[in-house]
Amino acid sequence: MAKLLYERKWDKQRIIDLFSVIDWLMRLPTELEKRLMHEVYTLERKVTMPYVTSAERFGIEKGLLQGRQEGRQEGRQEGRQEGRQEGRQEGEATLLQSLLARRFGTLPDAVRDRLAGATVEQLESWALKILDAKSLDEVFDRD
Repeated sequence: MAKLLYERKWDKQRIIDLFSVIDWLMRLPTELEKRLMHEVYTLERKVTMPYVTSAERFGIEKGLLQGRQEGRQEGRQEGRQEGRQEGRQEGEATLLQSLLARRFGTLPDAVRDRLAGATVEQLESWALKILDAKSLDEVFDRD
């Protein structure tokens, strides 16, 4: 498409405006976007009509670098948060399993599986029920 625009003698601003609209409508996967930019740069050199100025290219590269850094930082923060949540869930499940075994004896595999797949909220609710329950069924049946 870019090649056709150059062949039809579109001016630089008109091409930029068109690509801005296309960028607004859809986002290409990173690999395709790199290929497109490579093709446009190659075409520019042939036509000697720069699509992106040096200052614009510098801004694009700077924006990409900043975006990558922000993405990495967000990813690390989300990873830490998920790790803390998983650790909390595992710790509460382990503690509840120990308390249930102490109170009611050896736990069936179904109960262990249920504890392993439970949310933190479920685990906390069951932990409170241990105080009054006379059996395992009473701990889990009042949900």
